[in-house]
Amino acid sequence: MRFGFWLPIFGGWLRNVEDENMPPTFDYAKQVIQSAEKWGFDTTLIAELYLNDIKGPEQDALEAWTTAAGLAAVTEKIEIMTAVRPGFHNPAVTAKMAANIDRISGGRFTLNVVSAWWEEEAKQYGGVFTAHDERYERTQEFIDVLKGLWTEETFNYKGKYYELSNTKLSPKPVQRPNPVLYAGGESERGKQVISSSCDAYVMHGGTVEEIQAKVTDMKDRRAQTGKEPLSSFGMAAYVICRDTEEEAQAELERITDVKETSGYAGFKDFTSKSQLEQQIQLQDYSVSNRGLRPNLIGTPEQIAKRIVEYEEAGLGLLLLQFSPQLEEMERFSKQIMPLLEKYNQEKALS
Repeated sequence: MRFGFWLPIFGGWLRNVEDENMPPTFDYAKQVIQSAEKWGFDTTLIAELYLNDIKGPEQDALEAWTTAAGLAAVTEKIEIMTAVRPGFHNPAVTAKMAANIDRISGGRFTLNVVSAWWEEEAKQYGGVFTAHDERYERTQEFIDVLKGLWTEETFNYKGKYYELSNTKLSPKPVQRPNPVLYAGGESERGKQVISSSCDAYVMHGGTVEEIQAKVTDMKDRRAQTGKEPLSSFGMAAYVICRDTEEEAQAELERITDVKETSGYAGFKDFTSKSQLEQQIQLQDYSVSNRGLRPNLIGTPEQIAKRIVEYEEAGLGLLLLQFSPQLEEMERFSKQIMPLLEKYNQEKALS
C-alpha cells in the first residue's frame, strides 16, 4: 500500500469546524509536505478549486499549480499529484506547464484529471461548464492533446473543442511516455474515458465491498481496451486515530455535528451536477470527499486491520485527510505504518 495525503490548501477538511489549526498558506503546505517525506508518505494530492469548497467561497484557498511548482522545488522524493480541470485550461499550455514542473521535480509530477462539478465556481472564474457527458467529451480531447504533445515531435490535432497545427513542445517531461494521469469518475461516460485514456483510477471513500466492486469493474473495462493494466487504484479517506475506540467515536460525533455554514455552498452542485453512485447526506458531506465511508476510525490496530482489508480488495493507494494535518499525519506514521509493516511481514512468512 502506498500512502498519500491531500495537501491542506483550504484550511482543513471539516465543514462543521471553523478553525482546524491548519492555515491555507504556502508556508504551512511546505511544512506539511517536507514532514511527510520524512514520515514515509509517498504522494500528495493538490486539489484544484478557485473557491474554497470546505470553509466557504469567501475564505482563503491556495491555487494548485503554482503551489505544486513551488513545492516541487523544495522536496526530493514525494510524488506531487495536482488536479487539472479541462474547462479552465488550454491543453497545450497545460502540457507545457506540466512538463516544466515534472522537470523541476525530477520526474515526480503527476496529474489528477477532473471534469469538474461546481457550476457556480465556473461562472465566477469564466470556466466552461456544460452538460455532464459533454464535459467528458472535452476531457477526452484534452487528454489526447496532452499525450500527443508529450510524445510527438510535431503534433497536429483537430477535434470538436481543440485544434493545433504543427505544434512543438520541448523539453518533454522526464517521465516517459507521459506523467501519470490519475482520474476519478462514477458515471458510465466517465469510466469509459478513464479506462481508455488514463493510467490510474482514484475513488471517493467507500466501503471495502464498494471499492472491491469498482476495482474489478475498472480492471475489466481496461482489459477490454487491450492496453496495459491500470497502474494503481486509489481512494480518499479521512482518519480518526485515538488511543481508545471511545475517544475516536467522540471525535467523530464532534466533527459531524452538522451546522449551517458557508462550507455547504457547493453541496447542491456536487450532488446535482455529478452522476454519483451513492446518494450523499449532509453528514457524509460534512467531511471532504466522502472520507468517513471507509471507517478508518478507531485505535491504531483497528485502522491498520481495516487498511489490510482494502489492500486485499485491490486498493494500492490511500489519499488520506487528517485534522489537524501535521499532528495526525505524524501519529499515523508512528502508530499505524509500523503495524502495517508488521502485518505484511507476518503474511509473507505464513
